[in-house]
Amino acid sequence: MDIMGMMKKAQAMQAKLQEAQDELGRLEVEGASGGGMVTIAMTAKGELKAVRIDPSLMVPSDKEMLEDLIMAAFADAKAKADRLAAEKMQELTAGLPLPPGMKMPF
Repeated sequence: MDIMGMMKKAQAMQAKLQEAQDELGRLEVEGASGGGMVTIAMTAKGELKAVRIDPSLMVPSDKEMLEDLIMAAFADAKAKADRLAAEKMQELTAGLPLPPGMKMPF
């Protein structure tokens, strides 16, 4: 076994992982609910960037509906962010002999 070769490969993988994490921090997704009346923007790492609410929803008697729409928009954005992150990690780890179900980064 070539220990130095393995070390170089491990360092290269670590650099690629960091690069992928940085990219996920720059990529944004948007989730929506209520036909786009509530939108949430977040990075693929899950950092909340913006919340937009249509002014017509600002009715005190509809407070619970607005809360539900915000939750639904967040769930939509989070699902998109998770999918994008999984795709990026899959691209990065393609060809690696990882056990099934093992997620990167560890």
